[in-house]
Formats: sequence, C-alpha cells, structure tokens
Amino acid sequence: MDDSITVVLDSHEVLSGVCGANDGNLKLIEGSLGGRIATRGNEIRLEGVDEAGVRRFRTMMDSLISAVREGDNPSPDFVRALVGTVSPDESGPGILQDAVIHIPHGFGKVFPRGHNQARYIQGMRSNDITFCVGPAGTGKTFLAIAEALYLVLSKKMRKLVLTRPVVEAGESLGFLPGDLAQKINPYLRPLYDAMESLIPFEVIHRMEENHTIEIAPLAYMRGRSLNDCIIILDEAQNTTKEQMKMFLTRLGQGARAVITGDATQVDLPKRVDSGLIHALTILKEVEGIHFAYLNTGDVVRHPLIKKIIQAYENETKS
Repeated sequence: MDDSITVVLDSHEVLSGVCGANDGNLKLIEGSLGGRIATRGNEIRLEGVDEAGVRRFRTMMDSLISAVREGDNPSPDFVRALVGTVSPDESGPGILQDAVIHIPHGFGKVFPRGHNQARYIQGMRSNDITFCVGPAGTGKTFLAIAEALYLVLSKKMRKLVLTRPVVEAGESLGFLPGDLAQKINPYLRPLYDAMESLIPFEVIHRMEENHTIEIAPLAYMRGRSLNDCIIILDEAQNTTKEQMKMFLTRLGQGARAVITGDATQVDLPKRVDSGLIHALTILKEVEGIHFAYLNTGDVVRHPLIKKIIQAYENETKS
C-alpha cells in the first residue's frame, strides 16, 4: 500500500532553500524515491511511496532543513549525497555530515556520494595510511585531494605531496618533445585537474610558490623522509612491490599517506607483480591502516561510465 507524508516548513526562506533552484533538489529526491512530490504554500508533500520511502524522505527533509537553518544553501551535490547515503534501514545524514569536506578558499563543500565514499573519507581522517581501491570514476583521487587540501589550507598539515609512478599505458613517451619535466607532465596533469576543480588557480599557484604543494614522479621519493605531510600516491596499481615498500617507508613524524588505484588497470610489464595488489594482501592485518573499496555503484563521472565498466566486468566473467 502506498503511503504519503507532508512536511510543513516554518518560513518561505527555509522552503526555498530546501527546494533549490527551480525545485531542482525536490526533483532529485523524487527521482530517487519514485513517488510524486508537490508543494503548496509552505508544505511539501510526498505521495506514492511505501513506508520505507516515507522514512527516507523524512530523513532527507530533516537534513535539508537543518542545513538551511545553519546558513547553508543545499546544492544538487548535497542532495545527491543524501540520496546515496540514506537507505531505508540506516540514518544516512549522520555519516554524510561527518564526512563533508570543507576546503578553505575552495569552490564549495565536497560531499560523499554514498556510504562507501563516506567511510573512505572517515578512514583518511582516522588512520595514518589509507588504501582506496576501485574502478575509474569512483572519486578515489578526487576525495583524497579534497581531504588533503583541507588539511593543508587549514594548516593542520605542513605540506601536500602528490606522486604517481611513471608507467606507460601501452604507449611510449620517448617520441615526446621536451626535457624530462615536460615528458612527465602528462602523467601528473590529472592531479592538477582535480585540484583546479576544487580551488582557484591562484590558490594553487600560491601553494606552489610557498612550497606547500609538491607534485613529483614516484622515483623522486626515494631516500626522503616526509614529516607533517599528507602524501597521495595515485595510480598505485602501477607500482612494483619494491616501489610500494619504498613509498610506504617514506612516512615521517606526523605524516599521513593515501594510496589510490584500480586493480583492474595494471599497466606494468607482464610477470611484474603490482605493488598495490601485493600490499592489500600482506598489510590487511596491520593496525592503523584503513582499506576502502569502491565499486561500480560509486561511479560519479558521466552516467555512461558506470555502464561501460559494467560491460567490461561482464565480459571478464563470461
């Protein structure tokens, strides 16, 4: 049997913030619940859902109303995060609100798009080393960089170090013009793309000038000891076992490390074991290390990405 629920708001300002521009927030919620949402005066009514849908709607409304009353203007990203974290048998907004990343001087708050992403963020905050493994488009690197920028720009960490192994994905760098730095730049460009979507270019430039940000190939990490830094190793599936051990032993006092990778996209030569896959096996019982696993359901890029990943997974199984 279908149930309904009516939420009465105490002011037009709260109603406007909850609904969003052109009722965009309500349309996202309606699409996730499958019912019908209508507004009349200061009332928002949901019809055509079951009891679980009513509970989810009430939880999402409570979270939206709280956000508006605290001075926020809930964005579509906030609502998508709510949709991803609120399930019939869980109180999602708690884990959502605990995992929000607010970057000083940033373009806006960063919200997890589901429980897996929220647990990943919480893992980065509670552990000195965090591994995050998942397919393309699940936010592995984006969330790591967002949390790292928060730590550095709020002066909780001295420096952000971003690194990647320089491994060719079926192509050769030898023909590219320029010196070593120019040849390596294409490998590091995705890290800049993530930063530029989170903070203004002027802030990135200032961080480079005062050396609070460093981007370098993994080979340049050898022999260093990094103190009071947040270090991100991206594309870790392309490290060898020796490189992974070298990287993990760079951590100094007060440092944290986040290692991200996609175990299905290893570009190492045949018969060379992935350092990421090896580390997931031998370090799983080590206290102080958090392992976060994202899957196809966590994809947040173009909607087609999820379908493409699923198609490749299906072919592998067949």
